[in-house]
Amino acid sequence: MYSLQWKQMLVRLDMLTAEVNKPDLWEDPVHAGKISREQGSLLGKVKEVTSFEQDLCEHIDMLKLAREENDSELESVRTHLFWHVQAGAGGTESNDWASIVMQMYKSWAQRRSYRVSVVDEMPGDIAGIKRETIKVDGEYAFGYAKAEVGVHRLVRISPFDSAKRRHTSFAAIAVIPILKDVSSRVQIKESDLRIDRYRSGGAGGQSVNTTDSAVRITHIPTGITATCQNERSQHQNKASAMAVLQSRIDQLEMARQAQMNAHHTESLTDISWGNPIRTYVLHPYRMVKDLRTNYEISDPDSVLDSDLDGFIISFLSSSLDKDDGDLSR
Repeated sequence: MYSLQWKQMLVRLDMLTAEVNKPDLWEDPVHAGKISREQGSLLGKVKEVTSFEQDLCEHIDMLKLAREENDSELESVRTHLFWHVQAGAGGTESNDWASIVMQMYKSWAQRRSYRVSVVDEMPGDIAGIKRETIKVDGEYAFGYAKAEVGVHRLVRISPFDSAKRRHTSFAAIAVIPILKDVSSRVQIKESDLRIDRYRSGGAGGQSVNTTDSAVRITHIPTGITATCQNERSQHQNKASAMAVLQSRIDQLEMARQAQMNAHHTESLTDISWGNPIRTYVLHPYRMVKDLRTNYEISDPDSVLDSDLDGFIISFLSSSLDKDDGDLSR
């Protein structure tokens, strides 16, 4: 189906280009304007797809080269990651929004046949979540997911407001790659850790832990914490929490070295709530717009149902263009 649509688009573009090149086109300015706008729109779409295809082929070539040369750094383009969502200020409304965002990412990852597992979750007092961390395993997972890092803003009529007023909610997203190269990891001293054990929370049922098996690990020098409560034993929870902590500390060190804390910080509190990367509007009109690339669509339901590829492609393409521009100077 997609192949047919692509062919139809190219055929239509050829027809429009031939029309635009006619010497008498502008004798009818209204018709000429319509033709020119449609041609420009299709040219933009073709350029976007072609750019993404080229970028993807380059990544595939890199992966093949990494496998041939046993290069763990290059092969990290297919690594695993921790994906963290945290609700902003606003209580139940923002907790519900954070839950919606996390479900959007889970659905997107599963649609790509990535493996998804919950590492930690703190439910909201009434609805939604205050925070949740998932582990995602799959080829190019981090390369795609990094397009989502930042603050996501929702504007809607609140389902929790009896007066049916419009509310604005925020959720912050962090994506942390799991490094496989042991030599790249920061060495963590056991004496720098504080380990707290507490009773796991849950909605009830046979799978709920009844012992104090949940684990919170704090790295005292940096104040970074990681928790896990969803594994079957305290030992497994500790191992998972330690993996999250290691990745966050590694990422902090990478950020310090690269002086890119705004993009690679381990702390969601450093993300400015006043500068969202994307806005989802459900009322008074319907639209999702990425404020970094100006890419937008008028069907929020499809986005919340996991159709994120357009936003991700647009971001990666703009980042690639920016890199090319930097290299040309």
